[in-house]
Amino acid sequence: MLTTQVRTDMNLDQSLEALVEKKMQLNSMKYNDANYDKVEDELHELEDDFIDEFGDLLEEALQDVHDEFCSDNDVLLPTAYLAQRYTRTKDANGKNVYEVDFKDGVQVDVDEYPGKDSRLVLVPNPTRVMLTVNGISKEVVWQAETK
Repeated sequence: MLTTQVRTDMNLDQSLEALVEKKMQLNSMKYNDANYDKVEDELHELEDDFIDEFGDLLEEALQDVHDEFCSDNDVLLPTAYLAQRYTRTKDANGKNVYEVDFKDGVQVDVDEYPGKDSRLVLVPNPTRVMLTVNGISKEVVWQAETK
């Protein structure tokens, strides 16, 4: 697993979690909800702020992941690697834990799994990139470490 050390005062994980929570809120709403446009605008603002603050760091990490696992694919903006849907549970300490479906994330051609449906997805708590393969396996391939 690849790792990148991140200063704890950067709040990467908190920012990613806020972004994921807003995305979950929007996904739970119907398009004709009176607040849908407001929440969608808030989500776009969070995405822009997230890219401004952490885009370079995450693009570098994603480049390392691509170099290691899927060198034929281009690196996209970090927000492209967000899942459409997250499942939130709590761990024993009451901390939010997020999981993703196998069909979420950016589809990539993984050198080790030719012809398999492989995807990279960005997940919070801790901030990590997961590789899902063919609906069978999920593997953390990069994780931010706090200093």
